[in-house]
Amino acid sequence: MRDIDYLRPSTWISYSRADCQKCHGDCCRLPVEVSHSDLVRMDLATAEELEWDERVVIKRLKKNHIIRLYDQKNKIATLTQMADSRCLFLDEKGRCKIYEKRPNTCRKFPEVGPRPDYCPFKAKLV
Repeated sequence: MRDIDYLRPSTWISYSRADCQKCHGDCCRLPVEVSHSDLVRMDLATAEELEWDERVVIKRLKKNHIIRLYDQKNKIATLTQMADSRCLFLDEKGRCKIYEKRPNTCRKFPEVGPRPDYCPFKAKLV
């Protein structure tokens, strides 16, 4: 069996939706970029707030450790990750707490990402 490393896309396997049910979710350890529309869908900001003064919103989200970086030119934020690199929106079982509101980066994975149509699949140890 190949040694798969979520930080090295060259080690990833071809994506198969069927694998998601038996995966331990290393894709949820990748940095997640979010747009203004993602922040609104995730109920982290309103469209009016972002239109009025995005700097205030970004400052609040950084202070609350929700985002760690913000590219003002492209209006893209990067979500903060937990100490073990997992997404801050995962519960203790590794399931997404905001699945219905998740960012487009997550919705479109693995169509988009470091290696389109590949994923860092590793089977759960039972």
